[in-house]
Amino acid sequence: MSTPLSRHGLSLLDRRGFLTRAAMGLGGIALADLLARDRALASAEPIRPVIDPQAPYLPRLPHHSAKAKQVLVIFCSGAVSHVDTFDYKPELIKRHDTPMPGKGNFISFQGENGNLIKPLWEFRPRGQCGKMMSELLPNIAELADDLCFIHSMTAKSNTHGPGENQMSTGFTLDGFPSMGSWVSYALGSENADLPAFVAIPDPRGVPQVGPNHWNSAFLPATFQGTAFNADAPIPNLARPAAIPVSTDLATRDFLRRLNDRHLEKNPGDVELAARIASYELAARMQLKAAAVGDFKDESAATLNSYGVNDANKTKAGFAKNCLLARRLVERGVRFVQLFNGSYAMGEGVGNWDGHKTLKDQYSIHGPILDQPCAALIKDMKQRGLLDDTLVLWVTEFGRMPTFQKGASGRDHNPGGFTVWMTGAGVRRGFSYGATDEFGFKAEVDPATIYDLHATMLHLLGLNHEALSFYHNGAERRLTDVHGEVIHQVLA
Repeated sequence: MSTPLSRHGLSLLDRRGFLTRAAMGLGGIALADLLARDRALASAEPIRPVIDPQAPYLPRLPHHSAKAKQVLVIFCSGAVSHVDTFDYKPELIKRHDTPMPGKGNFISFQGENGNLIKPLWEFRPRGQCGKMMSELLPNIAELADDLCFIHSMTAKSNTHGPGENQMSTGFTLDGFPSMGSWVSYALGSENADLPAFVAIPDPRGVPQVGPNHWNSAFLPATFQGTAFNADAPIPNLARPAAIPVSTDLATRDFLRRLNDRHLEKNPGDVELAARIASYELAARMQLKAAAVGDFKDESAATLNSYGVNDANKTKAGFAKNCLLARRLVERGVRFVQLFNGSYAMGEGVGNWDGHKTLKDQYSIHGPILDQPCAALIKDMKQRGLLDDTLVLWVTEFGRMPTFQKGASGRDHNPGGFTVWMTGAGVRRGFSYGATDEFGFKAEVDPATIYDLHATMLHLLGLNHEALSFYHNGAERRLTDVHGEVIHQVLA
């Protein structure tokens, strides 16, 4: 005989059934609690780093075991053409100077596109892995067995400013913290006398969105990046010889006591504590920062390998910046962001924005990047720095496999492009994802910038879903509400 409950697909529980299901429910609650404690739930609660306002750079524990302790980002501003550098497409060569099938003269960022155009530099196999790479960057190509390529990267914008913003902050709009600020907020620094986050602009000037790349936005200001440049020497701020060491130390001690009293009169003022901590860091940097940019202890062989004395002053300047980046990583700076390319000299002139005469433009930019960047990776590997450091090479988006109508260059392409990684926790001599047969659109395992950021944070021992900051009524993340760790690229 049916009951009102059973007629609606429900059944009455006897005493034994009730107790059994109740026990299972309690077990589920217990399991959820254990997973939450181990931070293994798919949707994690925010995990706030405990920050001492008077010592904001003290190293902090990650969420889980980390493969990497530090990050070096090499950012090529202007959108490097993947089809001329790292993404080999035989069909593009085969169909050179013919219309793209199914597309005709389609419209992209700057207007109408013409025919498919093969790579402007030859590709050939490199290393034991046989990776096909172009002759534009021969020194970087020699590193094929150490690199992990993501060929299916996608971006949300086809405009440089928003594109640069997204790659460095996770958002196309202004006003969001940079990835270096998020990392230093979460983990602090391994060096008490240098900033946790250092940005090194190109010797030609800053990228299009400038300080957005190293801005802390709504995170505490102490986690903003500090801009260094090897070609703008840090002045000698050491103690004058006429002032005895005892006097200098006594003065510092007196100032410290004044600051402590000021803090006692303003208990709980975290902004005051952070400001005092910043000034104290600046004082310590007087003794340390100048030494970082002083290359007198580097061998002639090292300087020559980077190209520090190259006749091309721009290349020599970038080479010095690459050497400066290695020295900062060596001294425990948590996050270093190194830029290649600037908009100070105009589009395409000082950066990789190859709309008009890509062959001529890249023939200038390629050598400036190639030798110093390759030397940096080799030097870090030889010194064991890649054991603890994750290196990312990125650009804001890619370029079209076609030439623009009436020009000898390629238009913007956020639909599919290449980035690469090397160092701690990353597979080597490996390629992930793919664009279509022409390099036009990500087709196999499409990846997003959110995924790249999630993977970077994961290698640092951080759960990208749990690393957040409450701002304007929302829990903000570097990955917004998106992002999946790309486990296939992990060693």
